[in-house]
Amino acid sequence: MGHLNLPSKRNPKQWKLLDLVTAAFFGLIVLFLFLVFTPLGDSLAASGRNALVLSSSDPRQHHRLVELIEAGQHPQPIEACSAEEVDHMPCEDPRRNSQLSREMNFYRERQCPAPDETPLCLIPPPNGYRVPVRWPDSLHKIWHANMPHNKIAERKGHQGWMKEDGEYFIFPGGGTMFPEGAIPYIEKLAQYIPIRSGGLRTALDMGCGVASWGGYLMKEGLLPLSFAPRDSHKSQIQFALERGIPAFVAMLGTRRLPFPAFSFDLVHCSRCLIPFTAYNATYFIEVDRLLRPGGYLVISGPPVQWAKQDKEWANLQGVARALCYELIAVDGNTVIWKKPSGDSCLPSQNEFGLHLCDKSIDPSSAWYFKLEKCVTPQSSVKGKYAVGMIPTWPDRLNKAPTRAALVKSGIDLFEADTRRWARRVGYYKNSLNVKLGTPAVRNVMDMNAFFGGFAAALASDPVWVMNVVPARKPTTLDVIFDRGLIGVYHDWCEPFSTYPRTYDLIHVSGIESLVKAPGSGKNRCSLVDLMVEMDRILRPEGTVVIRDSPEAIERVARIANVVRWTATMHEKEDESHGSQKILVATKNFWTLASASQ
Repeated sequence: MGHLNLPSKRNPKQWKLLDLVTAAFFGLIVLFLFLVFTPLGDSLAASGRNALVLSSSDPRQHHRLVELIEAGQHPQPIEACSAEEVDHMPCEDPRRNSQLSREMNFYRERQCPAPDETPLCLIPPPNGYRVPVRWPDSLHKIWHANMPHNKIAERKGHQGWMKEDGEYFIFPGGGTMFPEGAIPYIEKLAQYIPIRSGGLRTALDMGCGVASWGGYLMKEGLLPLSFAPRDSHKSQIQFALERGIPAFVAMLGTRRLPFPAFSFDLVHCSRCLIPFTAYNATYFIEVDRLLRPGGYLVISGPPVQWAKQDKEWANLQGVARALCYELIAVDGNTVIWKKPSGDSCLPSQNEFGLHLCDKSIDPSSAWYFKLEKCVTPQSSVKGKYAVGMIPTWPDRLNKAPTRAALVKSGIDLFEADTRRWARRVGYYKNSLNVKLGTPAVRNVMDMNAFFGGFAAALASDPVWVMNVVPARKPTTLDVIFDRGLIGVYHDWCEPFSTYPRTYDLIHVSGIESLVKAPGSGKNRCSLVDLMVEMDRILRPEGTVVIRDSPEAIERVARIANVVRWTATMHEKEDESHGSQKILVATKNFWTLASASQ
């Protein structure tokens, strides 16, 4: 019987080669595990992905394509982005931002690429996308296929946030601090806060989750605006907007939030995990800047009477005392304060070193404005804006706020603007067949809002309007909040902080003014890039209404064709003065499979 000749020992060279191969094999396994399961691995992976993203865009090609489109020499539609970009937010892209400083969460704030660093392509919908569930049913359920992200449902389902149910996600209305539902929680707050008096209207919900608190607060006649960063849950703001609840992506980090001083009648945090007293109470000071005198601050969850957070809870109370907030109630893990209607009580000496800001600091400047470590004095803002000093809702909607007088001839402009937009919106509905006032439109944006007249004309419709005041234009956003509406500052040469497919209707009056430098008339950015961004945030089958000069509308119409909109041009209302035309466009519902057809 034969047998194998097995050597009894290997020579040194054989052993050395075998050892090297074995060591390399196990080294690769260790490196793989390190990259998969450690933060550094995540960071390196993000860096690699970021390099791929940046290398995919050639600035020269971007500029050339824009020039061809604007000249009408690019008749083909703009190409579709890849399937991996269905939820892409250019300014909140973790592939880009993960390498930035983590101090005060700087890396989670807006960090926008230059326009020519972004590939010029159209964001596709995910596979199986459907026209969203209509309001008010959308408050309770949405299509699972529109956002097939199960992480929140898996992690927070036991707290009543949301659950997967067949082809839907359903929302029982709960939250971490109110797992039994938002309605009982709001009823608890109503024991201490005059929610139904008409004296309160605008509310800011910080770290909102899927925004159930805001969704149910609207039933009480209040208008909430919810925000949260793009975090490990990925899509909480996207879920809120799909439900038809006002929301946008933001992070309270190193900069002021994009609102003017004394905007909100009510500020709410339910386990928002904002370290209010950190950095010498800088974050509490920012909340104080935003909260209207006489308004209410509600914090539920840590550190309020929270185990092992006695020091943080004591510090939080200390800051509130230093700012002379009136303690209304401590109910379990919920604290409610009322802001005073004067700032004379701030002591010169306090443990946090709080002091009033210098009058040279504009309290309403808030576009990329670094957080100040000083308290905004109420005397630094002219006018009557405290709760109780302005009309109750709905009277405040159409009565000119005193802050309108800060604009030259502001009171007269406000009244004329209100009448003008009531007439124009009637024309949109009755003559142009824009679907305002129908179930097809819930989330609305006005890109150039001025005093908010367009939104005021829609007050009786089942919609909410994100009023955007361009950062380089007069800061009239305070007037919008005083009349009981909501909005943000934004520069339209940058992408907006929202997910794709979040608005049913986008309206803009004077679109070319959004890309031109005030005074010089030179373009700061491209109209093509702006309309591609509008397409990103518009839902399939959504509507765009643009009014501008006939020449501008001709340019817009050319670009509309290459962003796959079906557009028609119309004459303005007979009663309106000046030379204007109106373009009404519908975003076609295309899918990635047919994008090249």
